[in-house]
Amino acid sequence: MDARFTDEQEEIRRTLRDLLDKRCSPQELRAAVDTPAGHDRALWTALAGHLGLPGLALPETCGGVGGTVTEMALACEETGRALAPTPLLATAVLAAPLLLALGTGAQRAGLLPRIASGGLTAALAVPGPALATALALTGHDRRGQWAGGGRAGGVQARRAEGGWRVYGQVDQVLDGHSAELLVVAAHTGGFARSRVLLFLVRGDAAGLTRVRQTALDATRPQGRIQLRDVPAELLGDEAADVLSALARLGGTAAACLAAEAVGAAGRVLERTVEYVGQREQFGRPVGSFQAVKHRLADAYVQVQAARSAAYYAAWAAAAPAPGAETAGSLALAQALEALRRAAAEGIQLHGGIGFTWEHEAHLYFKRAAGDELLVGPVHRLRAHAADAAHVFEEAGT
Repeated sequence: MDARFTDEQEEIRRTLRDLLDKRCSPQELRAAVDTPAGHDRALWTALAGHLGLPGLALPETCGGVGGTVTEMALACEETGRALAPTPLLATAVLAAPLLLALGTGAQRAGLLPRIASGGLTAALAVPGPALATALALTGHDRRGQWAGGGRAGGVQARRAEGGWRVYGQVDQVLDGHSAELLVVAAHTGGFARSRVLLFLVRGDAAGLTRVRQTALDATRPQGRIQLRDVPAELLGDEAADVLSALARLGGTAAACLAAEAVGAAGRVLERTVEYVGQREQFGRPVGSFQAVKHRLADAYVQVQAARSAAYYAAWAAAAPAPGAETAGSLALAQALEALRRAAAEGIQLHGGIGFTWEHEAHLYFKRAAGDELLVGPVHRLRAHAADAAHVFEEAGT
């Protein structure tokens, strides 16, 4: 493995950081999350038009840049650093890879170029608080019971004249209230022969009701969608192995989420170091006290270790390399812990102002807590990785 980044990858990082520094100040971030969509549409247009960010990991034949998971992870590190209010995670990291992997030729040709250009946003909807299970990050449900198990509840799909109809409810859908295309996981075939398939639902489809939910992390907007006999299009064909495709997506998503968390942790740590160098107590900078130095040094080491783990997870997912199925979960666990630690140190070392709810450090702490609620918790990420690697199995069993 060559750990060095190419000139092109470094350019992606520099260009994206420069743009976000100019367009994503704390004031602009708070203004964006207070809009009905929860993100800055103008910023999204700029990221798509100037950098091709939504299509960074899509092939050139689909209108993308032709990059890999590594380039997308580097981009996520920079958007995480700024907590950029964009639909990048929902559209480019979760939905687009499924369209590429499972879509028919017509579906890929009709949807992916629009996603790559920034003209179409998408979201992945899996029933219940089960995103981590669906992506095989905290468990591997080989029957897809998280999608409703074919019984009442969850999301069900049935054949109808001229296509498919879906019905049910999905909570906690990232950007689900504003996405123009929904990729909905649903059970079909009844209880005895139930299986999970993915369906495409237009954001303006008849019978679809969407509302934005109040989330702990306002920079990561979520929606609740209700499907009342909504017309839908099957993604790919009925022979598609949806559960395996979601599990493969899990490694990619975990690497990008880990890189995003590392970017956020690095930024809040930078701000804290800067502040303790200016704030004085007993006639000297707070940062000159040995206890403060030790705490920040420990946090720095934790962030750097998490950054290395995130980079390796991205490289392993792009290769793919041995251990790729566990590298993402482990890197994500390490990154979420590093972000929580860095944000907590930031709140405390900023003193009284750091404890005010309006301070910037709280946005980073909420991101750590919100991500752990969404794709964790950390101990389950590690436990599943250990099970997948057969760490606790006795020899010969």
